Amino acid sequence: MSHRATSICIADACGERGTALVVVLLSMMLLAALGIALSLTIDTETRIAATYQWSAETLYAADAAIERAIQELTALPDWTPVLAGAEASSMIDGSPGARLLSDGSRLDLNEQTDLLNCGHVSCSAADLADVTAERPWGSNNPEWQLYGHAPLASVSPSSGVESRMYVMVWVADDPLETDGQPRIDGDETHGPNPGAGLMQLRAQSYGPSGARRTIEVTVRRVDSRMEVIAWREIRP
Repeated sequence: MSHRATSICIADACGERGTALVVVLLSMMLLAALGIALSLTIDTETRIAATYQWSAETLYAADAAIERAIQELTALPDWTPVLAGAEASSMIDGSPGARLLSDGSRLDLNEQTDLLNCGHVSCSAADLADVTAERPWGSNNPEWQLYGHAPLASVSPSSGVESRMYVMVWVADDPLETDGQPRIDGDETHGPNPGAGLMQLRAQSYGPSGARRTIEVTVRRVDSRMEVIAWREIRP
């Protein structure tokens, strides 16, 4: 009897150890799953925070580029050379063309100008004057000219500014003009021109991880100063 009882007790103990092993394994799997979920959550939150930071900094960069352009344009007695593309900003990093951004992506300045003007690369004169929902003014459609382009770090007068942003600024005649000459500021030879002394500026800033923000303003010359009469952020 004692030998049989001992055998039964040993079998029960083995069963308990097997059950305990299953419980431990299940617990370890649960803890591992929780650890992975926590790690993914932290990684996602970190990415969201970084994206928000880059997005905010990119917006500030676009606004800074606009402010710099306004300062330069205020000092010019005539905006026609700017609208004709004959005069550019001091914030220039070479001839327009392809640029390699800080995150390794490629940006073509000429392509961006074409896309802004007519929605595709290689705009023709007919494309520029074409009447569309976005550009309904025909011969008075704005013809955006690339005015400035450079890394933001080189735009700042302070050499201590560190930034990975790249900024572009375009200028264009105001579409309220009626002279049919978007490269001339307010020709009033044949009568009053409601768009005379008005100009549009558009700044686009590019940052890491595909961050991009765009600001467009309308400015008016008032005596020897310039006044911002409209400001908006353009969302994609």
